[in-house]
Amino acid sequence: MSTITVPQGTSYVAGSLLSTVFLLTWQTIQVSKYRKLAGVPYPRLYAEKAEMDTSPAAVKFNCVQRAHANTLENIPTVYLMTILVGIKAPVVAASALGAWVISRIAYTNGYASGNPAQRHNLIGRLTYLPSTLTLFLGSIWSVYNLIADGI
Repeated sequence: MSTITVPQGTSYVAGSLLSTVFLLTWQTIQVSKYRKLAGVPYPRLYAEKAEMDTSPAAVKFNCVQRAHANTLENIPTVYLMTILVGIKAPVVAASALGAWVISRIAYTNGYASGNPAQRHNLIGRLTYLPSTLTLFLGSIWSVYNLIADGI
């Protein structure tokens, strides 16, 4: 029977993964808040165009809803890359995911302004690209090393 050795620093990866639960919970609260302000009833996902044409609150609701949906669309890939990097470089993985979470907060707050272009604000850009690139390249490096190590 082989032994699995967990690298030192894995707890940082666990903490960074847990931070995404707080991110998603916060985004869900934001969606609920903006839904109420816009008066968009369940089960509708978005305000209709006619509502958006007459209500800034409806525009903001759609923007926050889209920010949350975009996070949900990306998070499986981010989780996978974080775990792969965490196998070989847990502090790097945790740091990159932490920066990604910060970028998603900035992205959501920018989008919530009602001006979709604001989702690409300075903080978001400074944290999103480096964090995503680190996870992407780091996961390739990690898998290569696992294969080279015969694991």
